[in-house]
Amino acid sequence: MLFHVKMIVKLPVDMDPAQAAKLKADEKELAQSLMREGKWRHLWRIAGQYANYSVFDVASVQELHDTLMQLPLFPYMEIEVNALCRHPSSIHDDDR
Repeated sequence: MLFHVKMIVKLPVDMDPAQAAKLKADEKELAQSLMREGKWRHLWRIAGQYANYSVFDVASVQELHDTLMQLPLFPYMEIEVNALCRHPSSIHDDDR
C-alpha cells in the first residue's frame, strides 16, 4: 500500500542543541535504512520549512503507523497521511 505522508517537525526552541543534533542524526539513519528496505519510497524537503513530503510503501495502515511512531522525531511532528492508488489516466505502469 502506498501512502503520501506530510511531516512537519516542530522542535522546542529551548531544546538542547546536542539533543536536537542526536535526534536528527538518528532520524537520518533510520530513514535511510527504511529507504534501503523499500518502505520509505520517496522523500522530498518542503522548501522554506522544516517539513517533508514522503511516500511510504508498506503492507498495511498498521505498519505505517508503527513505522512512523518509531521515528526519533515523531514526538515533535505534525503528520498528515493520505492513502494512494493508481490513477487510470497515468501513462506510467508503476510509480518509480
